[in-house]
Amino acid sequence: MRASAVVVGGGIGGLAAAIGLLRTGWEVTVVERAPVLADVGAGISLHANGLRALDALGVGTAVRAAARPVRTGGTRTPDGRWLTRLDGAALARAVGDPIHGITRADLHRLLREALPADRLRVASPATGVDLTDPARPRVLLADGALEADLVVAADGVNSRLRAQLLPGHPGPVHSGSTVLRALTDGPLALPTDFSLTWGRGAEFGHLALADGRAEWFAVLGAPAGTRHADALAAVRTRFAGWHDPIPALLDATRPDAVLHHDIRELATPLPTFTAGRVALLGDAAHAMTTNLGQGACQALEDAVVLAAALAGEPSVEAALARYDAERRPRSAGVARAARQAGRMGHRLTHPLAVGLRNTAVRLTPPAVMLRGLLRHADWTPPALTGTTPAVG
Repeated sequence: MRASAVVVGGGIGGLAAAIGLLRTGWEVTVVERAPVLADVGAGISLHANGLRALDALGVGTAVRAAARPVRTGGTRTPDGRWLTRLDGAALARAVGDPIHGITRADLHRLLREALPADRLRVASPATGVDLTDPARPRVLLADGALEADLVVAADGVNSRLRAQLLPGHPGPVHSGSTVLRALTDGPLALPTDFSLTWGRGAEFGHLALADGRAEWFAVLGAPAGTRHADALAAVRTRFAGWHDPIPALLDATRPDAVLHHDIRELATPLPTFTAGRVALLGDAAHAMTTNLGQGACQALEDAVVLAAALAGEPSVEAALARYDAERRPRSAGVARAARQAGRMGHRLTHPLAVGLRNTAVRLTPPAVMLRGLLRHADWTPPALTGTTPAVG
C-alpha cells in the first residue's frame, strides 16, 4: 500500500508539498478551508532558489512562461535619485536565473494544474490533529477526519495546527508594518521592471508582469488594525510628490483593487518544525516580513526538501528529523535578514539616519550588492527522481 499524506492548506506551500509528495510516490489529499479558490492577491517575486524548487517539482518551465524576468531596476529616493541599480543579467549569470515577477493567481493556478483535480478538497477546514496513534495521525475536519502516514501543516501564519502542537510558542506578532498593494487595471509603460523607493517611514515599489500590468506595493509603519475608508486615496496622500512612475501606477489602479494587510511574523523562531508525524511548512513554520521577497521561495524550498527527505530516508521519523535539521536554520537566517532589511528600509524615520543609510548604500560597490542578492538565492534543491517513499 502506498504511503499517504494529508496536506492542510491549499496555498502555494501546501500545493507545492503535495506535488513533491506525489512525484515521490505518495498518495496525497489537500484540504483547504476556503470554499472557493478565488486566486486573490497581487504579484509575487520568484528568486532563483524558488525557481529551482519549482524546477524540481516539474512546474518551473510553465511558471517561467507565465512570468516576466526582472532585468532592470534598483533602489531610489523619493525625488528619484538612484541609490543602487539592479544588474539582472549579472544576477542571472551568477545563479542561472534573474528574479521573475508573476501574479499570485497565475502561480497558484499552475500549481493546482499540476495536481489531479480530486486531490484538492475545498470547504474543508481542519480544526486540529489527533496524534493518539503515533504512526497514523488524524486530521480533524468539521465533517469527519482523515487518517494518514503523514500530515503537512501548511495552514499559514495563523496556523491552528501549529498552535495545537506547540502551545508554548507565542505565535505570530505584528511586525510594526502594514502593506497596501494592487495590480494595475491594464498594461502600463514603465521605465524599469522593478523599483523600490525608500523614504522616511515608508517604501514604495513596483514589479512588472508578463501581461504588461504591474503590481505596486506600499509598506508603512503603522499600528496593527489601521485601515482607511479609501485605501487608494490614503496611498496617494502618503506618497504625494514621489517620483514617476508612482503617480502613474496609482492612476492605473481601481480603488476596489487595493489589498491591505498587516505584516505578521514569527519573530520567535519555532523550536522544531515537526511534532510526531506532522511537518510544519511555509508560513506555519517561519512566517517572515516581506522585505526580501523570500516568503514564497522559502515555502517552495520546504516542499522540495520535505519530499526528498521522505523519499530518501528509511523511515518517516528519520525523514522529518532531516527536514527539520535542513530547513529550520536556513529559514531562520532568511527571516532575520528580511527583518534587518525592513529596518534599513521603511522603518527608518529620523532624517539623519535616512541620510546616512542612503550614503552608505550609494557608496556600496555593485559587486557587494550582488553578493547580498546571491546570499539567499543561490540554493540547490535535492533531486526528487528515482526515489521511493519511506513508510517504516
